[in-house]
Amino acid sequence: HHDHAGGNVEILKSYPLPIIGGKDCTKVTKTPAHGETFTIGEGIKVKALHTPCHTQDSICFLFEDGNDKAVFTGDTLFIGGCGRFFEGKAEEMDTALNKTLGALPDDTKVYPGHEYTKGNVKFGVKVDQSEAIKKLEAFADANKQTQGKFTIGDEKDPAVQEFTGKTGRVDVMAALREAKNSM
Repeated sequence: HHDHAGGNVEILKSYPLPIIGGKDCTKVTKTPAHGETFTIGEGIKVKALHTPCHTQDSICFLFEDGNDKAVFTGDTLFIGGCGRFFEGKAEEMDTALNKTLGALPDDTKVYPGHEYTKGNVKFGVKVDQSEAIKKLEAFADANKQTQGKFTIGDEKDPAVQEFTGKTGRVDVMAALREAKNSM
């Protein structure tokens, strides 16, 4: 979407750099395959993780620098929530979250494309009153930004399934997204 790639034209006026991203990104020069890796600088390893659903060309990028890991999730995963299914279905978001991003090490820091934590927590406390949600609510109330403060492991909360009354992961995903959309 333009809110992520809209500055590419201006950047290219001053810096003739390759633009790496989804095939539909403005001025993209390289769309890496799922699982493809490249290096930035002296040794920061970057891995492309295709996560179609919000948009069909959505790519998350896993950065590894020594033992430090961070994933930049665009509009796929937010702290305490996920993106709308604009171009995809619940099955795709289930794969993106539970298979692709969920397979990352639990200590991987999460950097979403937007700061939506307070809104996600407002919905989250209706779904689940766990200690994890209460801690997230307190953190979001006390801090303007949450990016990089939470991990993939923090995003795994099986209690949300009970809220939907559904048993299958895809059905749970669809029911949660619809409930959040209606809020």
